[in-house]
Amino acid sequence: MGRLTGKIAVITGGGTGIGRATAKLFVDEGASVYIFGRRQTKLDAAASEIGNGTIAVQGDVQNSADIKRLMDRIGSDHGRLDIVMANAGTISPETISDATELNFDETLNTNLRGIYFTISHARPLLTQGGSIILTSSVLGNFSFSGYGAYSASKAAIQSLGRTWSTELIERGIRVNTISPGPIDTPILEKQVSSPEELAELRKNFAAMVPMKRIGEPEEVAAAALFLASDESSYISGIDLPVDGGLSAAL
Repeated sequence: MGRLTGKIAVITGGGTGIGRATAKLFVDEGASVYIFGRRQTKLDAAASEIGNGTIAVQGDVQNSADIKRLMDRIGSDHGRLDIVMANAGTISPETISDATELNFDETLNTNLRGIYFTISHARPLLTQGGSIILTSSVLGNFSFSGYGAYSASKAAIQSLGRTWSTELIERGIRVNTISPGPIDTPILEKQVSSPEELAELRKNFAAMVPMKRIGEPEEVAAAALFLASDESSYISGIDLPVDGGLSAAL
């Protein structure tokens, strides 16, 4: 029997990267999984690859109506929800000297507002003993030039995790965050403009990490599985770095 047998789970940003890898692992462990994201083609490809009844729902976490439609669908299908992984995020480095309102709003609305209202709309469906997992980043604690808005959004996610862990504990709902370091996902490509720059970015990130490599999405998924399962039944309010030792070294 899988560690998530019989559980109903939803993962935002589930079409690619960490979300996709987590959805696959959750399904392999017995969960029924909904994946949510903006790009229908990526969602359909992920659902087809994962199989086992994975359901793809298109929408944007910046739009509360889309989130509500997702949760209404889950409520109609199952009447409950056991696991929420609020994972959708974006990154577009920009220094304060080059700051634009468009980039700031896109970053904060996706990374922070999206998570806030994902949990707000999911809360009525969550069962006693449910698990909420929020995807933050090591840059929520440490920052580099150009990552001001992104780092601020990720620090706020950690703060929300701590607050919600106290607000929801009476219902037995656990809330934890995961803070990945550099992970080999398509989000790396958003930070550069050429394959050569991408290769250089991977090389530079790997050099910063004590393990001397960037992580794989499956390694973050394994941490999410732990927090989603009963193996972490006495854990709530933590931030779990999955970063090859980077946060300890900074």
